[in-house]
Amino acid sequence: MKLKKNKNKIILSLLTLFTIFSFTISIFSAEAATIDEQIEQLKSIIGSSSSYSAFQSRMILKTAQDLLESGIPFEDTKTIIENSVEESFDAYNVKKVFDIILETQQEGLPTEPLINKVNEGFAKNANKSVIISVISTKAENLKKANEILNEALQEGLEINGEEKMVGILADSLENDVPQQSLSWMLKTGTTEGKSIEEITEITEELSYLSLMAYDSGLSSEEISLLFKNATENSSNIEEVCENIQNNLETEISTAKIEEGGTVKPSTTTDSGTLPDSSTGSPAEVGETPTQEAGEAPTETGSAPEPSTPPAEETPSPPEN
Repeated sequence: MKLKKNKNKIILSLLTLFTIFSFTISIFSAEAATIDEQIEQLKSIIGSSSSYSAFQSRMILKTAQDLLESGIPFEDTKTIIENSVEESFDAYNVKKVFDIILETQQEGLPTEPLINKVNEGFAKNANKSVIISVISTKAENLKKANEILNEALQEGLEINGEEKMVGILADSLENDVPQQSLSWMLKTGTTEGKSIEEITEITEELSYLSLMAYDSGLSSEEISLLFKNATENSSNIEEVCENIQNNLETEISTAKIEEGGTVKPSTTTDSGTLPDSSTGSPAEVGETPTQEAGEAPTETGSAPEPSTPPAEETPSPPEN
């Protein structure tokens, strides 16, 4: 009797294992069928354009399949292809875009910021080379932001919302906030027990100050030195922001009285911005940090006015 019961248990166990195995196989088959169906949809979209040769179409589809298999949502992949067809974006640049997104995904970094940049570029009718440049810069900033995060984690600091933090740090790097200063800010802020919301506010403030410094005519090297001095001579984050502001005001005042000063624009395609059109003026993509405590002076970034010549050197108006 006992032998019969054990036999029944063995049979039941085998049936259970078989059911689980069959269910697993069916899930994988369903996923494979879903990707095949998605590829067919993408193939149909690409086929609606005469811009791509048969070779180019297969090249795009192959890279698109790699994206889908890596976990990139179908709708995001589909949208990029639809925009590429609509804007006559050549096949090799479509592949470059997909390759950048795929590499970022494989490194475990957030890809949504890249996808948003691409779609914004299409919406603004930006030049293809500009779109590639912008997302390449964004991808590099995500890598640098991840380095900052990993450095803090290796020192034993606990940081909540790691993926979100990478995006926050990448945005600040895009606004020319020095990497060293962001690293100091993250470590200090975490040590002080600041929440991710508070750290976000601080990075936005640093971005505002960096853009303000850039508009005043300071070079990247001068901005880095400005931030470095502030972090080395401050005991907390609030003090850093105050020191940067004070030192920046001093730099701006000095620049106003110097002759031959030049002013640089704060938005360039190399730092992650896209023009409104292929021939239009640059416009910032995404949210631009704002100063909550007040607005930057309107004359910041204006070229120095020419001095008025002495009165005695000014010729008298002709007499009638």
